[in-house]
Amino acid sequence: MEELNFLAKVGDKVITQEDLEAAVASLDGYQRQQFDNEEGRKRILADMINQELFYLDAIENKMDQDEIFVNEMELVKANMLKQYAINACLAAVEITDDEKLAYYEEHKDEFKEDESASAKHILVDNEELALEIEKKINKKEVSFEDAAVEYSSCPSKSNGGSLGTFGRGQMVPEFEEAVFTLPVGKVSSPVKTQFGYHLILVDDRKEARQLEYEDCKKDVEQSLAFKKQNEAFLAKLTDLTEKYKDILTIKGVEK
Repeated sequence: MEELNFLAKVGDKVITQEDLEAAVASLDGYQRQQFDNEEGRKRILADMINQELFYLDAIENKMDQDEIFVNEMELVKANMLKQYAINACLAAVEITDDEKLAYYEEHKDEFKEDESASAKHILVDNEELALEIEKKINKKEVSFEDAAVEYSSCPSKSNGGSLGTFGRGQMVPEFEEAVFTLPVGKVSSPVKTQFGYHLILVDDRKEARQLEYEDCKKDVEQSLAFKKQNEAFLAKLTDLTEKYKDILTIKGVEK
């Protein structure tokens, strides 16, 4: 054992730096932020030591032989074994390259890239102001991005009005109609929606397209794996039901 890796020893249990880092990594996102620092690690290490002390005390007092503990451990073991058996059934599924390619050819409609657009907008609360800003942009008195920073009431103003890339169905109908019909690079006239008046600049637009196999190989594999694992699970369940039918009893649940 490297000395630098050693943090504490409680009885025969050695707590290493790797153990501590694993404990930090196991925390959820918010907790990890609180403990992912020197002071936080000290607190976690102290808790790990405390738990080992309780473990030593439990063994010394033969609490592992208590009837309640033994019964609970049997339940834990049974539940873990059930899940282990199911996972083993699913893990036994194998997928060949030929099967993946055949699945892709048979399910091409599932592997398409939807129509999308990248756009910026400026949102104001009245049409007169929107028209005034439109004129300034068209006369090149101000860039679209700078106008967004100065006038827009949308949080996207901090990014020059950029809304990133999005597909159909993600924006309100009036806005979407403008985005997917407006020529790329042309500033729109004011578009009214429930939020106010928008000036829109479409940076890029991509038509819907069929994805090539190489572009979606991972998605194909995941879809096929799910299908085959479901089939394997149901087939195994059918076999087990038949095998243990003499001891299987099902009764209706009475309310």
